[in-house]
Amino acid sequence: MKQYLLSIYQPDGDPPPPEVLDPIMRRLETVNTELREAGAWVFSAGLNPPGTATVLHAKDGELLTTDGPYIEGKEHIGGFTVIQAADLDAALEWGRKLAEAITLPIEVRPMEFGVSCT
Repeated sequence: MKQYLLSIYQPDGDPPPPEVLDPIMRRLETVNTELREAGAWVFSAGLNPPGTATVLHAKDGELLTTDGPYIEGKEHIGGFTVIQAADLDAALEWGRKLAEAITLPIEVRPMEFGVSCT
């Protein structure tokens, strides 16, 4: 089966209050349970805020290091899930379930392994 990255886009700023976030987290756990029971779940993780990032850029034989996100924006990738699915349609269905559960945009992208960047 092919693997897909489901990226969770979230707005910058403070998280919602518990009365908003708690039901979302319960719905998320339901989707994660469904993924595991279907054998589609590979792994998932939340990310620390973009301000904790360090960007490395190799250019002209030098390594430039900067704090913070590479791209300034009003939203960032707050977490992700890697799944395995028979095809893109199946992966999109899992992405739909995730988007409905957490009410944030989900990007579904196929993954490639062993691909050289050169």
